[in-house]
Amino acid sequence: MDMDVGFVGLGVMGRPMALNLARAGTRLVVWNRTAARSEVLREAGADVAASPAEVCRRARVVLLMLADGPAIDAVLGRGTPGFAANVAGRVIVHMGTTSPGYSRGLETDVRAAGGRYVEAPVSGSRGPAETGRLVALLAGEPSAVEAVRPLLRPMCHEAFVCGAVPNALLMKLSVNLFLITMVTGLVEAFHFADRNGLDQGLLRDVLDAGPMASTVSRAKAGKLVDRDFTVQASIVNVLDNNRLVAEAARASGVASPLLDACHALYRETLALGHGQADMAAVLHAIASRTASHRGTG
Repeated sequence: MDMDVGFVGLGVMGRPMALNLARAGTRLVVWNRTAARSEVLREAGADVAASPAEVCRRARVVLLMLADGPAIDAVLGRGTPGFAANVAGRVIVHMGTTSPGYSRGLETDVRAAGGRYVEAPVSGSRGPAETGRLVALLAGEPSAVEAVRPLLRPMCHEAFVCGAVPNALLMKLSVNLFLITMVTGLVEAFHFADRNGLDQGLLRDVLDAGPMASTVSRAKAGKLVDRDFTVQASIVNVLDNNRLVAEAARASGVASPLLDACHALYRETLALGHGQADMAAVLHAIASRTASHRGTG
């Protein structure tokens, strides 16, 4: 039986997204490189394919939630004779975060092979993915975007059309720039309060009561108070996003001084062995700088 929607990539974000689709009754066929991650989708009613090519063969719309360009190319068979068979007559939806230039090139190749292409990166981390509260950013040919938009409702509570490719990814990078610098500033504020003997729970309450409070600040402040660095968005992932924003900034001649400072801190956090921890673990790099400063003072 043909399936309407395929989903490839069941990682930290992809698995809850696909689960929300399956639980909403979407006829779904899925594939993941680590097969065991597909079992919860099977239990939710999705079909589990033996290969990405099977997903493409059975689905008219293929959603990709993959880590990077090489992973997408491998799944689609880009650069091989199988690529055209995988994309022709289908809508390929790129939901991850890659460079805008990569996405523009992928759109060109998909359309040349007889397929349609939509950028649909999402704003939000694992928590919003689990609750269906992601924000989708859409770009592409209008008819393809409109065909995809209704499918996103079980995963995303808002969807914004950004124009032509790669505007959705440029918008996502703009959002990520704000996220990275905001969270890093929040962590530094908690470190400052802690080293001055203040009650961090009280700082959280003060921030929650004021005009700077947000869903992100509340989530990260809770992690900092509890020293809970269970991953929502990992240090490795943030570093990769930071790199993408910095490269896009350089390509367009835009200064990014705050982002550059954050990049250094996240690199230091990775070097300290916290790559798989939540981005709030950048606290370790800031604390290490404090210790170094005191040691030379």
